[in-house]
Amino acid sequence: MRHKHGYRKLSRTSSHRKAMFKNISIAMIEREKIETTLPKAKELKRFMDKLVTKAKVGDANAHKAVFAVLQDKEATKKLMNEIAPKYETRNGGYTSIVKTRIRRGDATQMAYISFV
Repeated sequence: MRHKHGYRKLSRTSSHRKAMFKNISIAMIEREKIETTLPKAKELKRFMDKLVTKAKVGDANAHKAVFAVLQDKEATKKLMNEIAPKYETRNGGYTSIVKTRIRRGDATQMAYISFV
């Protein structure tokens, strides 16, 4: 049973999950809106909200912490300089999820996730 379990495993190993969220978050930072499956979007929301909260601090340590997670210079720079300053007065809830369609191949619920 998974009562009170903290996260979705998404049928992946921990290293695969970590790499997947890193890649999806880089894509989201670059494009500011992506379409993915609903369970991935719900987990990505938690992941991105934590990153934006770190980036809002804006100092060198925050920059290092965000880069350690993303490992992408351009995405880190955009998150620190363009995206995070928009949310200075906001206390969480930096992303929104909108359900879109049922994927034809495997009938999976799809969703758009974007910055608010």
